[in-house]
Amino acid sequence: MSAHHHELHFMSTIQFAVTDEEIMACYPALAELRPHLKREDFLERVRRQQNQGYHLVYLADNNMVKAAAGFRLSETLAWGKILYIDDLITLVAERRQGLSGQLLDWLIAYAQMNHCDELHLDSGHHRHDAHRLYLNKRLRITTHHFSRQL
Repeated sequence: MSAHHHELHFMSTIQFAVTDEEIMACYPALAELRPHLKREDFLERVRRQQNQGYHLVYLADNNMVKAAAGFRLSETLAWGKILYIDDLITLVAERRQGLSGQLLDWLIAYAQMNHCDELHLDSGHHRHDAHRLYLNKRLRITTHHFSRQL
């Protein structure tokens, strides 16, 4: 058994949201990060994204999801095979316990196990606490992300 596999097994509190119940249990955390999300179409949206390669993982305690992450594996000419983190959030009430850091460590190990060349994420420019975590985990600011409302 490789070191990476053992590491993932050791942090088994992090689980994939597979059932409808598990997906919906992640809604409160994801809604903190994405306030526009509506409870009534959350499940359908996650299921549609899962069909496109999206994965939702979570960290729970006493059946309550305290932190969650959404990600996908893809391949680009620019970066090779990557793990892209769509969402990474810890409930405001549960912050400062290192939960986002645990999720990020798990995602890095998962990317390595899946032979990714790089790990990527975008972060709102005002989220300074998140940026401190990313820089501490040796992520670097490498691009400008441009977007336009349509």
